[in-house]
Amino acid sequence: MNQAKEFDLHDIVQMKKPHPCGENRWKIIRLGADIRIKCLGCEHSVLLPRREFTRKIKKVLEKASE
Repeated sequence: MNQAKEFDLHDIVQMKKPHPCGENRWKIIRLGADIRIKCLGCEHSVLLPRREFTRKIKKVLEKASE
């Protein structure tokens, strides 16, 4: 399996594909077996299975702890 991505609750992440509204920054608002992310452009939220999320994430832009 590939390397584990480091992400936590309230981190700002970049996905491989931008949202239809044009924004490419998402905030993680729920962690578990499923991960809920919210678009920072239009406030739309999406629930993804963890496996799909780890496949679609590009990078962590901002850590919540900073």
